[in-house]
Amino acid sequence: MKRNVLIIGAGGVAQVAAHKCAQNNDALGDIHIASRTIAKCEAIIASVHAKGSLKQPGVLQAHTIDAMDTPAVAELIRRTGAKIVINLGSAFVNMSVLEACIATGAAYMDTAIHEDPLKICEQPPWYANHEWKRREQCKAAGVTAVLGVGFDPGVVNAYARLAEDRFLDTIRSIDIIDINAGRHDRWFATNFDPEVNFREFTGTVLSWQNGQWTPNKMFEVSQTWDLPVVGPQRAYLTGHDELHSLASRYPQADLRFWMGFGEHYINVFTVLNNLGLLSEQPIKTAEGLEVVPLKVVKAVLPDPASLAPSYTGKTCIGDWVKGTKDGKDAEVFIYNVADHASAFAEVGSQGISYTAGVPPVAAALLIADGTWDTRTMVNVEDLDPVPFLRLMDRMGLPTRVRDAQGDRPWDEVTGV
Repeated sequence: MKRNVLIIGAGGVAQVAAHKCAQNNDALGDIHIASRTIAKCEAIIASVHAKGSLKQPGVLQAHTIDAMDTPAVAELIRRTGAKIVINLGSAFVNMSVLEACIATGAAYMDTAIHEDPLKICEQPPWYANHEWKRREQCKAAGVTAVLGVGFDPGVVNAYARLAEDRFLDTIRSIDIIDINAGRHDRWFATNFDPEVNFREFTGTVLSWQNGQWTPNKMFEVSQTWDLPVVGPQRAYLTGHDELHSLASRYPQADLRFWMGFGEHYINVFTVLNNLGLLSEQPIKTAEGLEVVPLKVVKAVLPDPASLAPSYTGKTCIGDWVKGTKDGKDAEVFIYNVADHASAFAEVGSQGISYTAGVPPVAAALLIADGTWDTRTMVNVEDLDPVPFLRLMDRMGLPTRVRDAQGDRPWDEVTGV
């Protein structure tokens, strides 16, 4: 049964999702894209038509919406007949969009934890501060809500579940490693919304180690990882969304998130932060104007979507999982490698957007056919990863496994 999809947001990730929905519109039906700026939605639609992404003729329509306005979002859901809402807007709108889905019965998904604009680094586990408080409402309303179904969080959560189900008897540690070995032609830019990007790194770095939340400072702890395709890469211990749900499923394991940064990024970030330009708190200028420093920095930096045409190189993102198998120590690295230039050729976006935009559409297809239509709120690790990863293989993000026997496609190793 076709479900009709409403995409909230019109950035680089939304562009990828729109193309992937169009490529599967025989299963998903009508596609609607909504943002504060309708011109951005119309540009995505033009891209879909230019690339010939529609699998079959169908509805592809743009709308204006303030995603913070729950009644307006609910009205748009009803007007479009959308049964699945893919929330790819700012993390600030998660709860308002989720509330609209609960009110209308539409399935909900997002790719990041909700954030309060006035708070950075709330008490862990972060999902418990907002989303998980709506679990019972989702269950009572029979609403499917799949939280954090981008790549990280999202696919990396599925990788953890795959390791649990198929590779290891016990899990001692999960190290999630996110490396972008690509290059663009800008002096400085972030790969996704600068405001969200910087907020991730100005608070305390939290990891789950020795059965408790462990704090560190940003760029305090680093490690070099020897990875497939991209080779040895230095990455830094960073707080991240997926740890805050994985800790509930794997409390016995050490859970860490590592992200690669170049020296140039670290230097620019440090200067901006030390000057107070990454603060989310309003200040007044000498002329009496009230501004938020972080929003000013965002305004002067390149739009991440504009990086796509000149981006080259690859990403490598995966889970390095250690534990035991048959009573012996064992480990496995489950990962994906994506190419920036290939992503641009297919959908007009850079690789970071591609890795984040494909997974929610795979999830939408699984909701549409009933496989993941849970009628309650879940995180990705709560679900069977096999049908999800099969779809990801078909849709452009294949999964591979490196273990003691070598490096192979995941399904060849597991035999599924």
